[in-house]
Parts: sequence; structure tokens; C-alpha cells
Amino acid sequence: GVSDIEVKALDAQLMEEYQHYLMTVRSNNNNTTVKYLRNLSKVVNLAKTRGLIQTNPIDLLPLKMQTVEREFLTQDELKRLEEKQIGISRLEQVRDIFLFCCLTGLAYVDVASLSMENIVEGKRGRQWLRKARNKTNNMCNIPLLRPALRILEKYAEYRTATGRLLPVPSNQKMNAYLKELATLCGVTKNLTTHFARHTFATTVTLANGASLENVSKMLGHSSVRMTQHYAKILNSSIERDMDKIESELIGEDE
Repeated sequence: GVSDIEVKALDAQLMEEYQHYLMTVRSNNNNTTVKYLRNLSKVVNLAKTRGLIQTNPIDLLPLKMQTVEREFLTQDELKRLEEKQIGISRLEQVRDIFLFCCLTGLAYVDVASLSMENIVEGKRGRQWLRKARNKTNNMCNIPLLRPALRILEKYAEYRTATGRLLPVPSNQKMNAYLKELATLCGVTKNLTTHFARHTFATTVTLANGASLENVSKMLGHSSVRMTQHYAKILNSSIERDMDKIESELIGEDE
């Protein structure tokens, strides 16, 4: 069993071993490990302030956050996915659920638990999706676009029978089927459920002129700072596109 460790026993070696444990046994990535250790560091600093320990060994660890490139689908890829005629029902369902997430910004865990009580009617008769994020409990208020409403309508019978809005398979199955779907639709990106949320933030909203503040609210972010990352991604993709256009134009001049 696990026994308590005295604060005085905390040293650099123990902290290094704990960091290694978080990344290997617990399968956390670098940034999650850094977050855990930084939180623990606050507690150790408290012990240091109270004179229970001389130094904070976590200060000696290299705790550097890595920039994570968030991938998303372009307008063209999204259209390809939407318009593809799929003869396999499990892949069609996964496509519909994935598209619904692209149109609402919901994470996998949130779309899997959707029920009728998450749909509310706004003042002008528009249907809204109202849901507390499973991860943070922050409330998301998302106006439902017509294509999203059409997807919900398609599964009306399922909703009546189960009380759930969409037939969402396990995350493992969903990601496996998304790989098949990508191949079927000629999308070369390594599709996962996370792609949908990133696509909503970039291609569906920010790229079409939605304000950072509104996108932040719809995503259920606790601050606009979290959403700004998507705007940065967009700027770099705009730059890449313009570089391509520039080289085409130069090519035509020659």
C-alpha cells in the first residue's frame, strides 16, 4: 500500500522519480505532468514558509511547458466530410457526431452525455445548447446552427428511445472509426475527437468573424487567454496560405 512521506524526506531524487512516474506509469504528457508538479510545488512552498523544510526540491526540476500545435480541419475538408455519401452506418453515425462537435465546439465527453434538457429555446425562437463542461464545470451556451439541428433531427427516434441526443460510441471506437472516415473522405490528417473542438474554434467561428470573447464563452473557457491560442493558429495558417499564393503569383509572372 501507499504510505505517507514526511515533508523532510522530499528531495530532488524523489521528485525526479515522481516526475518519471507521472509520465510513464500514469501516461501523462509533458504539460499535464508540469501542471501536477507546479501544484505540488505550491504545497511544498507552504511547508518551506512554515519552516518544515529548508528548500523546495521541485525548484530544481526542469518544468517547461511545451507549445502544443492544435490541428483542425479546413473549410474544404469539413465540406468533404459533410457531403460524402457513406454506405456504412457506423461510419455515418461517427461522421454525424463528429460534424455536430465541429458545429458546437463540444468535447467528446460532453457530446456523449447530451440529453433533451441541454436544449433550450432562446428569445427569438432559436434553439440553444446549454451544457456545463464535464472537465471544468464552466457553462457553455451555444446557438445551434441549422446543420447541427438537422443532425439532431436525423436521430430523433434514437432520442425518443434512449433519452440521449446522439448515438455516441466509446471514445476508443470513435477515434478508430474517425481514421477510417478520414481515409474514405480523402482527409490526410490523423483525425481524433479533439479535432472537432479545434475546428469549431478556428474554421467555423473565428475564421468567419466571431469575436474572441464570444468563442471563448461558447467553448466554456474560463478566460479569453485560453482562446487566444486559436487566433494565433489562424494567423499562422493565413500566413502559410499567403506564402502559397505569393509563390503562385511569382510563378505566373516569370
